[in-house]
Amino acid sequence: MKAYAKSVLLLGAAAFWIFALPPATGLAAPAQSTASGAKKALATAGSQKPSPKPAALQIPQLKFEKYKLPNGLEVILSEDHRLPMVAVNLWYHVGPANELPGRTGFAHLFEHMMFEGSRHVPGNTHFHLLEAAGASDINGTTDFDRTNYFETLPSNQLGLALWLESDRMGYLPDKLDQANLSNQQDVVRNERRQSFENEPYGIVEEGIIHLLYPKGHPYYGDVIGSHEDIQSAKLEDVRNFFRLYYAPNNASLAIVGDFQPEHARELVEKYFGPLKRGENVPRIVAKTAPITSERRAVIPDNVQLPRVYEAWLTSPIFKPGDAEADLTATVLGGGKSSRLYKKLVYEKQIALDVAANQQSLMLGSEFQVQATARPGVKPEDLEKAVDTELEAFRTNGPTEEELRRARNVLESRIIEGLETLGGSGGVADRLNSYNHYLGTPDFLAADIARYENASAESLKAFAQTQLGGNQRVVVYGVPGKPDRGPEVPTPKAESKDTAKTGGEPVNPDAEWRKDAPKPGPSSPLHLPVPQEFKLSNGLTVLYSERPGLPLVAAALVLRSGSGANPASKPGLASFTARMLQQGTTTRAALQIADRAADLGASLWSRSSMDSSIVGTLALTRSFPEAFELLADIALHPTFPNAEVERVRKERAATLVQERDDPFTVATRVMRTALYGPHHPYGYPDIGTAESLKTISRDDLLKFWQEHYFPNEAALVIAGNVKLETLKPLLEREFAPWKEGKPVDTKFGTLETSDARLILVDRPGAPQTALECYELGAARSTPDYAPLEVMNTELGGLFSSRINMNLREAHGYTYGAGSTFAYHRQPGPFLAYSAVRTDVTAPATTEIFNELRRMRDSQMNADEMKLSKDSITRSMPGRFERGSEAAGTFAELFTYDLPLDYFSKLPEAVDAVSPVEAQAMAQKYIHPDKIVVLAVGDKAKIEDEMKKLNLGKMEIRDAEGKLVQ
Repeated sequence: MKAYAKSVLLLGAAAFWIFALPPATGLAAPAQSTASGAKKALATAGSQKPSPKPAALQIPQLKFEKYKLPNGLEVILSEDHRLPMVAVNLWYHVGPANELPGRTGFAHLFEHMMFEGSRHVPGNTHFHLLEAAGASDINGTTDFDRTNYFETLPSNQLGLALWLESDRMGYLPDKLDQANLSNQQDVVRNERRQSFENEPYGIVEEGIIHLLYPKGHPYYGDVIGSHEDIQSAKLEDVRNFFRLYYAPNNASLAIVGDFQPEHARELVEKYFGPLKRGENVPRIVAKTAPITSERRAVIPDNVQLPRVYEAWLTSPIFKPGDAEADLTATVLGGGKSSRLYKKLVYEKQIALDVAANQQSLMLGSEFQVQATARPGVKPEDLEKAVDTELEAFRTNGPTEEELRRARNVLESRIIEGLETLGGSGGVADRLNSYNHYLGTPDFLAADIARYENASAESLKAFAQTQLGGNQRVVVYGVPGKPDRGPEVPTPKAESKDTAKTGGEPVNPDAEWRKDAPKPGPSSPLHLPVPQEFKLSNGLTVLYSERPGLPLVAAALVLRSGSGANPASKPGLASFTARMLQQGTTTRAALQIADRAADLGASLWSRSSMDSSIVGTLALTRSFPEAFELLADIALHPTFPNAEVERVRKERAATLVQERDDPFTVATRVMRTALYGPHHPYGYPDIGTAESLKTISRDDLLKFWQEHYFPNEAALVIAGNVKLETLKPLLEREFAPWKEGKPVDTKFGTLETSDARLILVDRPGAPQTALECYELGAARSTPDYAPLEVMNTELGGLFSSRINMNLREAHGYTYGAGSTFAYHRQPGPFLAYSAVRTDVTAPATTEIFNELRRMRDSQMNADEMKLSKDSITRSMPGRFERGSEAAGTFAELFTYDLPLDYFSKLPEAVDAVSPVEAQAMAQKYIHPDKIVVLAVGDKAKIEDEMKKLNLGKMEIRDAEGKLVQ
């Protein structure tokens, strides 16, 4: 369960790509573009022939039926038979907007309580049952204006989802007790520490909210609230909140996917129909006062680089001006084609990243611009540069070209979101969102029309009237000691044996509710198997047609990534992939960015440990042009010197910024300590500050020439495009690409060691990032299926042993788990968590207890069934989005797996026995050899950690270098 996180797109060195896949090729050495050549390309961009106007946007029809039960529950049904899956999405019309002063964070705390058991679903059974059913998306989220709960699961399990959701809607108070409340207060406070107090700039962003809204306003506490208010919540408050807000007449239920409407209506009536209507919910009376004079603050945080924020209160969601705000944010900071990126990140090189965003809300939205300073840049200078661009926009508005690009980008993102049936932002969520704010789910076409109807003049008018200098909040987030407020003690946990349980029931019991419904007849599990063919030059193509939405995902995957780096040049593969978008023989860097935005396409190039990838996601109407752009950057990069130096500085600043994130630091230190300096796996993909200085343009060019070949690559295409249309396009763009002989990758000596305790000091940290690790298995291991079955129970699910122990039993953390990272060579096994500082040692002990328990005893029949069913039944979720399907197919190529590998994997998983699962734990998990890495406040954790006798202690810095 997560508090609402603002959706902010960071642009620049810190940008992340859509999905992680594999490497890329080698034509003859490209001619180097000089700085003047790049300028010439930019100067002539406007004189090039305009691109032909794309075909009209195909707006998908979201067919649905809406009706209301006598108790007031609104029901939205939308059939979609593309996969044997169904999404259940339940919105309660309550959030912080309904909170009272002194009760900040209450709606979010209550969201957590909804997972703590109801009359017929005890304890943590909710997650257990859904994971066993193969649910691929289970969560609850709280936004300022609403709370939602959702799960996506095999369609024959629809009854299970409705039984679970109806039971907590109708029977939660029957099992509410102080022990559960106290536990979730601990969990939520850990979430606050993890998401705000130990997160870079988290305290700063909370400070912005406090300046935008006065104390007492419902939004003032953000979503998560304060430690004081969370801890002061009483059990009676929880019961009263339930009675008022968690009734059928204050909720709407969306069901989307593979079901028969008549059957769905019967199930809804059975489970929700008998529940009592609640009292009428009081109207929200809060008003948001306008800002009439500038408000400023400087807020220190545990960060390396200053960041400038500017924020305004703008039009409420779906009201006039809201669409203009979205478009303005996109023009200003919505991509590498945006004004702020071009001016601050690219041209002036004073910002590491920039972002602009409209967070649309009921009581007034927040428009925000943020920019992170490069090392040595003062926030005052960065603010001036931002303001110059804002003033230019207020004066002149956008160009027609910028407006068109912004429309294309926003409309493409809306349609891309429809690939997902449920979860955050999927079809069910969108139908419920429209219904929540507008009273009808039928708004998709009108939503897109809002952007089509906006004009350059309306955007200028929005900026002039709502983004004025005297209407804003300006905050500098600067390096320093953060003020987290007074310490609020964590009370001693109350025993569940002595806690008073239950409360006054709201609904009469029904005997038939006590047993979970049996699943309906299951559909045969048919997972897609891609077609394979070769182009005339031998390039492998993996193709999977996806009828329905007009989207196509494409990726050029190569079998050389960071693992191919020379030991002396970590980061080379990643640097090379980053440079592909910085200039080709016909386009300069910004022309590439503009072209992608013109098409509304996502474009990315990146490397992972075992592969590099160039990818795109585009609407079918613009896919040919997007694919041509992909081919251009993959096959014709020029590695201009000026761009190499610009990107070098950008990556150097990113390395500095990475020190802010405790788990990024932990992963870097873990790899260094596990693999040593002579193995390419011993470094993160970005490399080190030292290697970055030594990598030359010649090194980049050489890596591209030696590793980017068609005989070491595959094109992966998943989407709504016919093969007869696709083949000529692939031949046109890639047939000239000539085969080559890749350089053999030579892995250095792997360094291993005995158990150790490694501490990385992070003074004042409210949490410790824990990683307990040792060397694991390679992707090629025949043990893959039994390993996954074992680890799923150990730490792979919410209901796994490690998470249930650290989070639910002890309240030490917001979440914990374990994983095997599979690479071409053995990757690490990790058990991990972010835990409250004062329980670092006890949490470590509990992790080891679970590791030993997994080795010492076999999983029982229920655990085996849960683990295997959760893996196999959730597998269709890997193919729900085109980009996810492409990533899955790319894995086949990267690791030399057969085309039908995933379709046969369920059979291998089902065949695993308890004896085999235990053998995996004994073979791969060795508590006496595990290294414990703790990134936290050394002064507060060192003594207790020493007492655990975890082996020799090392102190390392954030780069992984030994300090003592």
